Amino acid sequence: MDFQQLADVAEKWCSNTPFELIATEETERRMDFYADPGVSFYVLCPDNGCGDNFHVWSESEDCLPFLQLAQDYISSCGEKTLHEVLERVFKSFRPLLGLPDADDDAFEEYSADVEEEEPEADHPQMGVSQQ
Repeated sequence: MDFQQLADVAEKWCSNTPFELIATEETERRMDFYADPGVSFYVLCPDNGCGDNFHVWSESEDCLPFLQLAQDYISSCGEKTLHEVLERVFKSFRPLLGLPDADDDAFEEYSADVEEEEPEADHPQMGVSQQ
């Protein structure tokens, strides 16, 4: 995939997220992204557009620790697409963006199925004497 096609994928991804593609550098195959409040990162794209050699980084020390999940994902086995990498970065940055964790909904649905036990009224409370 040529760099312009990757940039088009990035623009489309940005339309569904708080991020905007603020710069592209074709010779370095670099794309810079930004979202308020000061969340920024960049992606270096491999020459072939696929594979596990995308690279994500941030020049902001506040953002860098949040990229660990995305970096681990990129270095794991299997080929990754730019869209998959960007989605993982977005998930990593959700707390910085003030958004709920993407997995919260699944947890809420699961916990809604768990029945809570009603305390039995017959038993005396611990530490309370009955006279």
